[in-house]
Amino acid sequence: MMTKDDYIQFFAEVRKVSKIETLMPDESGLVSVRIDDAYNVNFQFVEATGKILCFIEVAELPKNASKEVYRDLLSGGLFGKETAGGYFTLEPETETVVYNYFFDLSTVAKDVEDFIATIEKTLQLCDIWAERIHGILEKGDNTDDDSDEPPIGHMVFKP
Repeated sequence: MMTKDDYIQFFAEVRKVSKIETLMPDESGLVSVRIDDAYNVNFQFVEATGKILCFIEVAELPKNASKEVYRDLLSGGLFGKETAGGYFTLEPETETVVYNYFFDLSTVAKDVEDFIATIEKTLQLCDIWAERIHGILEKGDNTDDDSDEPPIGHMVFKP
């Protein structure tokens, strides 16, 4: 199993190859970097599993965001079909949509350049989702919030 020292060494190599000097773990193992003045990209080593959690702030939602935004995020994440196996969460205080993905340190440590290429592809995925979210927010909510009727074909369980 990989250790925190392995993680620190891995990010030393990532810094060297990427030439991004700010990719430096702090005392807790958190790496945070701002990319293209668009995304806060973070990495945290989870020593119990040997995994690296990558989490990227994608978009901030207004408090009154339409349910269509949430529906799209949930349906896009079904089985990871539109999220490359990652998943979205919502930071409740700021209403920030966060994309999360786990990397296996022992796997990514074998090819730093592939890891960097994967992060670049992940940022492209975040671009797509940020545009998608923005489009839904611009369009507004076209659903009928006054209806208590479930959509046709859906089963509703009531207590």
